[in-house]
Amino acid sequence: MTQDMFRMDERILLGKHLFTADDIIRFATKFDPQIFHLDEEAAKQSVLGGLCASGWHTASLWMRYNLAAMRSEPGPQFGPSPGIKNLKWIKPAYAGSTVTYYRTSKAIRPLASRPGWSMLTGLAEAENQDGELILSFETAVLVRMA
Repeated sequence: MTQDMFRMDERILLGKHLFTADDIIRFATKFDPQIFHLDEEAAKQSVLGGLCASGWHTASLWMRYNLAAMRSEPGPQFGPSPGIKNLKWIKPAYAGSTVTYYRTSKAIRPLASRPGWSMLTGLAEAENQDGELILSFETAVLVRMA
């Protein structure tokens, strides 16, 4: 397995997402019912100053765009992830924000415990429409060449 196929240290654009007030409220109602995700007027009075997406909402959309990109690329079989590290919600994604998602592969190593499989690690990031970093975390996923 070559590192070239994973484009090491190249920041790959995964996609862009417009956060609407309706989508923010719908997600928050089900998964993160805090006032600054649920009520536009109350959110204006909160520490965040306006209706904004749950951090979990922004992170789950990174996963959606990442999976879509992985499925569109020929090559390895992607397996499960053992987890993420250093999840940071740096700035809110407010209603009306367009967020751009990225992936950067950092390293790959064979797994002695799982012959044929390797561990691919990387960096997940998202920026708002002003180019400001709003989300980052370190990723890991098992991969096997098809």
